Amino acid sequence: MGIPSDDVVLIQNGKSPNDPTVITVSCPDQAGLGCDICRIILEFGLFITRGDFSTDGRWCYVVLRVLPHPISVKVDWASLKNRLVAVCPSLLFSYCFDRQSGDSSTSSVFLLNVFCLDRKGLLHDVTEVLCKLELVIQRVKVMTMPDGRVLDLFFITDGLNLLHTKQRRDDTCEQLVEALGEFCIGCDIQLAGPEFENQHTSSTLPSEVAEQLFSSNQLNNSSFSITTDPYTAKLKKASITIDNHLSPSHTMLRIECSDQKGLFYDMSRISKDCGITIAHARVSASVKGCRNMDLLIQKTDGQKIIDPDYQSALCSRLKEEMFLPLRMIITNRGPDTELVVANPVELSGKGRPRVFYDVTFALKVLGICIFSAEIGRHTMSDRQWEVYRFLLDDSRDLPLSSIETRTRILKQVRRTLMGW
Repeated sequence: MGIPSDDVVLIQNGKSPNDPTVITVSCPDQAGLGCDICRIILEFGLFITRGDFSTDGRWCYVVLRVLPHPISVKVDWASLKNRLVAVCPSLLFSYCFDRQSGDSSTSSVFLLNVFCLDRKGLLHDVTEVLCKLELVIQRVKVMTMPDGRVLDLFFITDGLNLLHTKQRRDDTCEQLVEALGEFCIGCDIQLAGPEFENQHTSSTLPSEVAEQLFSSNQLNNSSFSITTDPYTAKLKKASITIDNHLSPSHTMLRIECSDQKGLFYDMSRISKDCGITIAHARVSASVKGCRNMDLLIQKTDGQKIIDPDYQSALCSRLKEEMFLPLRMIITNRGPDTELVVANPVELSGKGRPRVFYDVTFALKVLGICIFSAEIGRHTMSDRQWEVYRFLLDDSRDLPLSSIETRTRILKQVRRTLMGW
């Protein structure tokens, strides 16, 4: 029968808009569940202000205090609850059974075509509508024509698993037309064909751009340093420390770092990808922009992390990915200026939520138009990255050849992505 959904996920709103909402999840545990929960929360544009996660290997109990960013943003809490319930193992079977009905649309990718006249902020406005509708952008191809018209091709999946219905497709197109107004020429949604798989597997970066984007200078420029006793990786006021003396069966991992959006997601993603089980995690409230996290962890074989090489590799991975979860550069692409942003892909194949939304928002704030955009995958050193490429339009107010302008763009994009 499973457990009633009201008992699996509880959401208690604060008494005032400035008070955090408390999300409680209590269900059987499974590998990567914490990462899945944090990804959904990040997808809804929520910050985790405090959090507790504990499991005995069979049952997990998660309490998260979250706030939307900015505070004025409206969150569909009922939809969030349904999405969280869907990933809980206790209801996974019944959730799939209730929706299969002989139709395979739950994992299908759809192609959204938006044809419109160009204007500043257009791409972000389309992306904002898709986020509100819980439509996840998997790939995108944006092309601006010489006559000022724009063709946006979005490969999307539906968090509600309803895009196979005519009603859901019609509602999506209606909201897009309403948001774009007189600039919209037309839009339609259809099931994606082989073109999605071709774009999914293709490498999107020239070798010289990849070297610059993934070079060690990205880390060096972030003021990182490592010490080996204890195993500590530092970024400004941040440190990672491993201690095997506090628990007879678990390794204590203590993280002190600058607060940033998606921090708990990054921690759980890295743990999931590295085959580490988190038995207990506590995320403290941010104090003057700093955050503390204490984790009790084990390897998948139930052993503590004793080997020095394993410890060093884990700290290095955390240093590289959690404190610098996104890479970005501005480079030349022929006569044009290109902004490139990349984030690591989970081993499950899922990318980081809302990156496209945040980048387009940052560029809209700066008043910079996007001539073309695309999302693809790139493999570097046996790891896969999701890569966002934006060709930017030059302007008199913000000449893209200027070092000051490029620095300003990178700072604005990074601040938006990190929630600073």
